[in-house]
This record gives sequence, structure tokens and C-alpha cells, in this order.
Amino acid sequence: MIVVPISTSASQGKRGPTVVELPGGSTGLPKASFAVCHQVTTLDRAKLTRKIGTLTPELLGEVDGALKAALDLD
Repeated sequence: MIVVPISTSASQGKRGPTVVELPGGSTGLPKASFAVCHQVTTLDRAKLTRKIGTLTPELLGEVDGALKAALDLD
């Protein structure tokens, strides 16, 4: 499974166009977090044991744009 890591570190939010802020509460996450799209990685599907949140279509579009920037796709 290809995944985008999520961080709660506020310093991640200052890393540029490849990081997307995920507001706390609106995604199912308890506090503000950041999708760190320049650190895409893989995980064994067995490691994903529960769903913790869902992105709105707007946030999903932002993550898509950040992934394109990180992977130099456009």
C-alpha cells in the first residue's frame, strides 16, 4: 500500500507546497496535522488496522496537488 505520512509537528507545516495542513476535527483527526507528501512510502496492508479519518474532496485535491509537486508530475 502506498501512503502519505501524517505528522502533528507544526514545523512540518512550514516545509512548502508538498505539505498539506489537515485541520483537527474536520478529518476525524483529533488535532491539526500535516500530510507530508514528499515522504511517500509503502506499508504492508496488515499494518493498517483501523481507519482514523477521511479527507474532504477539497483536502484530497490539495493532497493530489502536493503529490504532483513532490513527484514533479504536471
